[in-house]
Amino acid sequence: MNKELIEKYNIPVPRYTSYPPANYFYDLSAADYLAAVDASNAAANNLVSFYLHIPFCSDLCHYCGCNSYSMGKDGMLERYVAALHKEIDIIAAHIRPDRSISQIHYGGGSPTALPIHYIHELNDHMLSLLPVIDRPEIAIECHPGYLTAYDWQKLIECGFTRYSLGIQDFDERVLKAVNRRPSLLPIEEILHLLRSSGATVNLDFLFGLPYQTPLSFQHAIEMGAELQPERLVTFSYGHVPWVHKRQLILEKYGLPTGQTKQEMYQRAVEVLYGAGYRSIGLDHFVLPDDELSIALDTKCLHRNFQGYCTQRTTGQVYAFGVTGISQLGSAYAQNGRDIPAYIDEIESGRLNVCRGYILNRRQQIVREVIEAMMCNYYISWSEIARRLSLTPKEVKAAVNYDEEHLRRMATDGIIDYTPDAISMTSEGSPFVRNVVAILDPLMLNTTKKFSKPI
Repeated sequence: MNKELIEKYNIPVPRYTSYPPANYFYDLSAADYLAAVDASNAAANNLVSFYLHIPFCSDLCHYCGCNSYSMGKDGMLERYVAALHKEIDIIAAHIRPDRSISQIHYGGGSPTALPIHYIHELNDHMLSLLPVIDRPEIAIECHPGYLTAYDWQKLIECGFTRYSLGIQDFDERVLKAVNRRPSLLPIEEILHLLRSSGATVNLDFLFGLPYQTPLSFQHAIEMGAELQPERLVTFSYGHVPWVHKRQLILEKYGLPTGQTKQEMYQRAVEVLYGAGYRSIGLDHFVLPDDELSIALDTKCLHRNFQGYCTQRTTGQVYAFGVTGISQLGSAYAQNGRDIPAYIDEIESGRLNVCRGYILNRRQQIVREVIEAMMCNYYISWSEIARRLSLTPKEVKAAVNYDEEHLRRMATDGIIDYTPDAISMTSEGSPFVRNVVAILDPLMLNTTKKFSKPI
């Protein structure tokens, strides 16, 4: 990728893990959320996806942009888990019993900071509520710095089908600077244990951290690719200290420039392509026989706050725990971030919803367009119109369809463009967020702050 493209397109834009993005959310009541839950029973895709947010970490990493907190006082974990069970029951009472679970996902924080018997009990609870599709995705994010071989074996007994291992980097100097503990066991030993259960494995890396160089990050990715995980993820570190103040700590070490980060990404891509991986969406690389790879070829790839998935496992997302965001056909709803307040509300039989967004019809159309491009690098106006029972003209009228701007992007080599379709070029794919942003009516007069693509 040439420097002119980087300079022109590496500007702050939303990540579009949702539409509208979460920083557009406003105050929302529990009654509004429950009405959306009731309505979700009649959604065209009414599979059920459960998300559990485990906010606790044994140690907080300085780079973290997640909603994470240090381990609570004695008794806090027990009360928090009990509240999760109660919140699950409150929402389950509004879900039609003939629907099926397609996904369960644990995020954090560090979900594996919980004693594993709690995780087992939560899985058993959710799986007892509804039927389950064939080959559901039951996934958990893991911090390998604290897990013994016994711990991994107990996790396997919980029935997970996918594990995401937060490696970030193999360089202990980098990890020390960001307050990240390296893996307790050799990664190859962990992969052997998990694969023996038939599960798939993600290895997650982060670039743009102190002390990382293009060569050192290339070495980290080479080490990761040599282990041949089914999926490998290269997240770009987003430095947003106005949102997460602890990120300011990293400034004393110095952070790589945008150009240096681009070289890190480019070297990672070359290593992974050479190792037989292909690119999926913003940051994922998968082996060709992976379900995500097949979904991309058939334009059936989807994304929610938990990451990429297929249309087969895509569902209405019901989130539990502090800051968890439910993603329903007509609404988003997010719980509050104060752990004691969350526990107190749930123990009293009330939901802890604090903010969200009710989508009007136009915004639901825009979401379809944005998800198509963000997931599959491709928009067909006629296909989206057919899916929504509209005309292509009506779909274009819902978005900010700027033909002149699209032509300029095509001239720059970012997209291929015709009146009926837009597709990302391979060179332009890192800037898919920029293309989506020009179609987004909310970006016309926004004062929101966002991170850069690279």
